[in-house]
Amino acid sequence: MRVLLFGTIFLIIFSLLCLYISKRFINKLDLKPKYKKYLNYFLVLNLLGVLGYLVFRRYPIIPNEIYFLLSVPIGIIFLLFSTSVIYDILKYLINHSSKDIKRREFFKKSLDITALLAATSINAKAMYNARHIQIEEVKIKIKNLKESYSLVQISDVHIGGLVDKEFIASLVKKINLLKADVVVITGDLVDTNLKYAKAALEELENLKSTYGTYFIVGNHEYFHGIENIIETMKSLNIKVLENENIYIGKENSGFYLAGVYDRFGERYGEYKPDIKKALENTEDFPTILLAHQPKFIEEIPSTSNIDLILCGHTHGGQIMPFNLLVKLQQPYISGLYQHNDTTQVYVNKGTGFWGPPMRLGASSEITYINLISN
Repeated sequence: MRVLLFGTIFLIIFSLLCLYISKRFINKLDLKPKYKKYLNYFLVLNLLGVLGYLVFRRYPIIPNEIYFLLSVPIGIIFLLFSTSVIYDILKYLINHSSKDIKRREFFKKSLDITALLAATSINAKAMYNARHIQIEEVKIKIKNLKESYSLVQISDVHIGGLVDKEFIASLVKKINLLKADVVVITGDLVDTNLKYAKAALEELENLKSTYGTYFIVGNHEYFHGIENIIETMKSLNIKVLENENIYIGKENSGFYLAGVYDRFGERYGEYKPDIKKALENTEDFPTILLAHQPKFIEEIPSTSNIDLILCGHTHGGQIMPFNLLVKLQQPYISGLYQHNDTTQVYVNKGTGFWGPPMRLGASSEITYINLISN
């Protein structure tokens, strides 16, 4: 029922976006009627693609080429809507900038050409960005850390559809080249029925690091059978941190790595986060917490001994200007923040993508973190 409700609302929203694009952008262009008609047909085709994506997103049984054609329209419509809003504003300014009709017509035609070229190039650039993962190197000073450690973080991979076995195999190779001491996966790893994700997940068993790979669930794991996902991860020799911690490093010179369930567990009714339990007996050494959502910071007591929190969830906004909406819901979007005197927060922009294979203003990311003494 929840899936049906989400799909219906999602489709209604995108239908309204398409209506705005058609009325306020396409139909206002200085083009022949037949070309406007073709552009409107293209818009309807994209809306049908959104419908197809909603049908197949949970069960990616179609070839990746078709899945790509069904998922891209979400990003195309969103970026066309953003372009349409800017076009609307600029058109208004042109109409009120001069009394000279010929001058206004010249600026209007220039705007039409620029808007069409911009919409095309921005969509192409966004698709290119999603398939090129960047290594983000960060140095983070940790108080009382006696020895330096390297840590690789990936997050929000969203296995399913285009993020398949080949994608994960390539990702594993990139991570292994970094020769990290620790690898952490901060949630939203699986975004499809487990039977379709299993082949890709098995590639993660090839991850190499000095002290192992650690995983926490994100909100999307709750949608696809969280218990079975956790058990599958454990079978791959990946440690799942379930409101618990583990000591990492050499004796007397390491740190505690803690992890909690996602906040969505409160709504789900099971697998609820418990920060008190996760931090038990971590007073003697520096502590790093894995928490999927940056907003979890609100549930952590100000007196806690956490030195660093590693998060994901936001995708850095994934497609501008969606990052502005994300900021209304999450306190931190991407990168490193000093939350208070004792705690820093790092938010990974996401290693994969949700929905359209597109990113604009927020690259796909593997984070390579050097933990050094303060």
